[in-house]
Amino acid sequence: MAKDILTIGGTDVPLGGTARIELPMVKLYTDTNMSMPVYVKRGKRSGPTLFISAAVHGDELNGIEIISRIIQSKYLDSLKGTLIAVPFVNGYGVLSQSRYLPDRRDLNRSFPGSKRGSLAGRVADRFLSEIVAKADYGIDLHTGSLHRSNLPQVRANLDDPEIMTIAKAFGVPVVLNSNLRDGSLRECADDVGTKVILYEAGEALRFDELSIRAGVKGIVGVMRHLGMLAKSRSKKSLSEPRIARSSSWIRATDSGFTTHIKELGDLVESGDVLAEIKSPYGDVLDQVLCKNGGIIIGKQNIPLVQEGDAMYHIAHFTSPDEVAGHVESMQDELMDSDRIPPSFVAQL
Repeated sequence: MAKDILTIGGTDVPLGGTARIELPMVKLYTDTNMSMPVYVKRGKRSGPTLFISAAVHGDELNGIEIISRIIQSKYLDSLKGTLIAVPFVNGYGVLSQSRYLPDRRDLNRSFPGSKRGSLAGRVADRFLSEIVAKADYGIDLHTGSLHRSNLPQVRANLDDPEIMTIAKAFGVPVVLNSNLRDGSLRECADDVGTKVILYEAGEALRFDELSIRAGVKGIVGVMRHLGMLAKSRSKKSLSEPRIARSSSWIRATDSGFTTHIKELGDLVESGDVLAEIKSPYGDVLDQVLCKNGGIIIGKQNIPLVQEGDAMYHIAHFTSPDEVAGHVESMQDELMDSDRIPPSFVAQL
């Protein structure tokens, strides 16, 4: 969607230009002004327009750090096309360390929104019209919810061939098919012709270094795939991500205190003991068993459960052992501090 002039929030950004824009939002009742920060970097040469966004849910912070590392990196020196980076969409939630907006709505169920609607609807409308609709592609960054961690993974509508290739280019071991949901950013982006994938990794209100590094590397991989950055000079071939067409949650069978036996990224088989639930006296009340084999891609962290609580999210693959090996390789590569500095500024 190359244009000589890109206008966001009344600010014109020409080819080769850079801008930091504060999109005005509804102010708080304390008369405090609120805005959505937008960073725009345009190459001198025309090319695709990609947006990356974080903190649609205000307590999901990993994406903020991922975007800041992308903005501060040397990658963008040779950019072709346009990058629109939004460090946080839901500033209200970031301020209050909450997933939701002050009107208690989930922003990712409030699209397309309305200029005259609820607070969530107004934020959704502004983000959709000013950012999403002006891009060809998008990467929306998320984490697990409070007290739950997600293995680095991409979720996307894999029935769209172009989205499938972008999801694979992100380069994490697990790509999970996720149908479009009513009111979601991905659904409304699809309606306006913008191809969007979702990156899930880590836990709410926490920075997780593995998840952050995987996110930075994934965004760079997508930008290279789209021709926005030069291809990597490394001769090492990328591991092919494994596609999961289905997943399931394992829920607590009793209430009590949990001892986790299996962790994120573990390969599990039907009948494996995932956790034990104990009484305050240490008596084992029940064992949480795996029903269908796969890879653990999501896990509850808090050691307290009520009967019915979702404890383990398991993705199902035709060859789960290969995925487990890929997960281990990713962890070794990204957390090798001698090869990849924590700043992640050096070119890969």
